[in-house]
Amino acid sequence: MSITLDLSRASAPANGIGKAPVNLSGLTREGLRNALIEANICPPEKAKMRASQVWRWIHHYGVTDFALMSDIGKETRAALGEAFTLARPEIVERQISKDGTRKYLIRTAPGIEVEAVYIPDVGRAGALCVSSQVGCTLNCTFCHTGTQKLVRNLTTAEIVAQVQVARDDLEEWPSPKEDRRLSNIVFMGMGEPLYNLDSVSDAIDIISDNEGIALSRRRITVSTSGVVPQLQALGDRTAAMLAISLHATNDALRDVLVPLNKKYPLDQLMAAIRAYPGLANTRRVTFEYVMLKGVNDSPDEARALVKLIEGIPSKVNLIPFNPWPGTDYECSDWKTIERFAAILNKAGYASPIRTPRGRDILAACGQLKSESEKQRASARLKAEREADADDAAAA
Repeated sequence: MSITLDLSRASAPANGIGKAPVNLSGLTREGLRNALIEANICPPEKAKMRASQVWRWIHHYGVTDFALMSDIGKETRAALGEAFTLARPEIVERQISKDGTRKYLIRTAPGIEVEAVYIPDVGRAGALCVSSQVGCTLNCTFCHTGTQKLVRNLTTAEIVAQVQVARDDLEEWPSPKEDRRLSNIVFMGMGEPLYNLDSVSDAIDIISDNEGIALSRRRITVSTSGVVPQLQALGDRTAAMLAISLHATNDALRDVLVPLNKKYPLDQLMAAIRAYPGLANTRRVTFEYVMLKGVNDSPDEARALVKLIEGIPSKVNLIPFNPWPGTDYECSDWKTIERFAAILNKAGYASPIRTPRGRDILAACGQLKSESEKQRASARLKAEREADADDAAAA
């Protein structure tokens, strides 16, 4: 039986005695204050001040050692070290594409691995695509990630850790005011963010805090396949930019490409999008539309898309399909994509064609899937065969 652990806590002692230390990186400001009080680090009347000190060291300076918190007394630093941890997760693999894209395979706990991708020259400077779940339940037929079964939701600490890992690698501590290499966060990695809204919301609070990583909420985008009941809450709680993984203009086709559509069909989805908090010309929704050869790329589909999104402040990202092992889909040819884009442009909708990035390391849109999943399956099979052989020999 596999073991799953919450990254907000270190591995539990083997004898089961005592509590594992909490990882402060995954706590909101309120959570951090409460943790300091509960651990008797400081009295309640001083908790806000002490939490602000610790917060800046963690999220502005990126420290992983309490001893480096020089404006905090030695005794307090020692107490923090005994009660808590700031440990980063293990980087199992780091790959760099020929186009500069970086993919990280991150192990947050035994058997728990996720991928995050840094893409330079996207957004203001560079974007990090983060995961919200290990695996996915949506089974979108064109998406490699959807072929990996859901293991569990990621904790707030595990989401924030992806940002910390990238900033470690980019040497971007302390948080710069200007000339950032990591300027945007997109929740477009493994999993459906709205099925893990509590952790996603807390992570956004941490990432956007002005005394820490300090990324504007307008540079944080949450992409959903259309979990309609949670859209209002997403806007109210996070004020994040909204992206919709659309890919089809009618229910019959979207039922195939995005099976969640059977539960929340297009009429419900579009009504919820129109009601998204803060939606305006300055806060447009992004519709993501993967270009599948002979499936959804005709001029008629383009005109249907214009009609579907009419009146919604929006843009459409056209995504050339990124192939992955075992898929039956093909990418639309370039002329077809350009013709599709021209119809949208003529109707007044910006429709950039996304340049595929990181294809050579399976880091492009729709390609994320922990390669270690297959390795673990192979290792389990090998272990089972060896055990069978040992049993046979002993018989």
